[in-house]
Amino acid sequence: MRCSFPLFCQRDEMHMNVSLHLQPFGRGSTPKYMAIWWLDPELTYGISKPFVFTQGHSVCNRSFFPCFDTPAVKCPYSAVVKAPPGMQVLMSATQSTYKEQEGVYEFYMEYPVPAYLVALVAGDLVPADIGPRSRVWAEPCLLETAISKLSGRVERWLSAAEGLYGPYIWGRYDIVFLPPSFPIVAMENPCLTFIISSILESDEFLIIDVIHEVAHSWFGNAVTNATWEEMWLSEGLATYAQRRITTETYGAAFTCLETAFRLDALHRQMKLLGEDNPVSKLQVKLEPGVNPSNLMNLFTYEKGYCFVYYLSQLCGDPARFDAFLRAYIEKYKFTSVVAQDLLDSFLAFFPELREQCIDSKTGLEFERWLNATGPPLAEPDLSQGSSLTGPVETLFSLWTTEPLDVAAASGGVDITKWQTFQTVLFLDRLLDGSPLPHEVIAKLSECYSAQLDGMNAEIRIRWLQIIVRNDYYPDLHKVRLFLENQMSRMYTIPLYEDLCTGPLKPFALEVFYQTQSQLHPNLRKTIQQILAQGLNPLLAIDTAAAPALAADAPAAGPEDKAPEAANGAVSLRDVNVSA
Repeated sequence: MRCSFPLFCQRDEMHMNVSLHLQPFGRGSTPKYMAIWWLDPELTYGISKPFVFTQGHSVCNRSFFPCFDTPAVKCPYSAVVKAPPGMQVLMSATQSTYKEQEGVYEFYMEYPVPAYLVALVAGDLVPADIGPRSRVWAEPCLLETAISKLSGRVERWLSAAEGLYGPYIWGRYDIVFLPPSFPIVAMENPCLTFIISSILESDEFLIIDVIHEVAHSWFGNAVTNATWEEMWLSEGLATYAQRRITTETYGAAFTCLETAFRLDALHRQMKLLGEDNPVSKLQVKLEPGVNPSNLMNLFTYEKGYCFVYYLSQLCGDPARFDAFLRAYIEKYKFTSVVAQDLLDSFLAFFPELREQCIDSKTGLEFERWLNATGPPLAEPDLSQGSSLTGPVETLFSLWTTEPLDVAAASGGVDITKWQTFQTVLFLDRLLDGSPLPHEVIAKLSECYSAQLDGMNAEIRIRWLQIIVRNDYYPDLHKVRLFLENQMSRMYTIPLYEDLCTGPLKPFALEVFYQTQSQLHPNLRKTIQQILAQGLNPLLAIDTAAAPALAADAPAAGPEDKAPEAANGAVSLRDVNVSA
């Protein structure tokens, strides 16, 4: 691999040239090469060819190529990649060519981007157009599913976003579906969004995740946070834009339902971390030696969103705020900003608010929004979603009111007719109330277990967590079956965390030893660390692979997050780990 920069240039003249020769050197990624993930064929869906992808966020691409690995520095780049025959190579670039005889791909990104948005993927990938400027790439066995889920939809979302925030500047918007080993849900690489294939079965989550990445084309990619200490400038604004797009395309009720689900998760995380935890600040302090990815949590997304929503309410009309955001994008396009840039621009665009000293309003000062720990200072009015959230609240109340009225609780609502976000909101609230009385969990199983078996993985994992947190042994075989068929971090880690906090840890050990060969090495290390915490030495002696769980368990892989490690119950399903 070769990488070169001009010896002398102005900042706006900088250009990066990268030359790569793909030659797998082993499974997984290592601390030395944290950005590069090599997969053996058995870790793909097709199990016929190896696979490689990169994940640069936040500061991993320094192990991929020499670079200024900070979001404050942007430049165009070009790359030359030589790959074995039969390997399709893609990069986050505006232009690409392929010289078949030489097996060489050439890529060019004409717009300045930060290093973390340079991305590469190679494997058995085939394309299909799903719109005039979009295509999906996936392994052959997944392509038809990807087409059926997204054909025509992406163009609708792009058009809605353009109507709100101005032209889409990146040319194409393609999506590549990655194997379950992809460590997060999605990544907004320009021109080529990466998404984990596991999300394909959960339609509403797929919609939200893709729209969130579409929103990043304006907020995060075009205008970027200059420092990782202000990640909310990308994630909070992208979340706000995502919800404006969903309101335009699916209505306010759907948007309010999804927001209620996420804010529930924010308050759940706050209870676990504590309201005075410094990571709950929007301007969080990044200590030397700390990976910025460790600061990515629901405060970055949802507290950031609440602040942006509050700003939108100050100007009295969402359309006026959309106009401000269009001007903000136009002013700072292809640059990196700090919070003061956004807020100064806001007050300049709305001089009447500056005259009112709105930035110093008691209790809602801009400075307090940025630097106070704890929950958002104000949350959005979600009453427009009551037609969807109301039935959830009613059913939850019926099941948790003592004494239990079985007839009323079991006969009131047909959850098979609910939207996914209604069902997961209901199950999350049952999770928050666990452990439940034995009579309640038994009746819940009797009423819903068979129905939930046929629903998507986002729903099933929550029901299985309820089973585990309530030590409900009659349904435990469903937990085993689920883990035997899952290779994704987002569907395995939450269950192992719950299994290891109670009497079901021996069950967790047994399932892990039976399934570990199908897991990516980095995920396997993470689960080993979870299993190793508080392990009974006598239990370890009786377990076949116990040495792997000794006190010197493997060091955390690049996918490990500090908040999760410090607070075992804070699992990735509670965070939209779309970067």
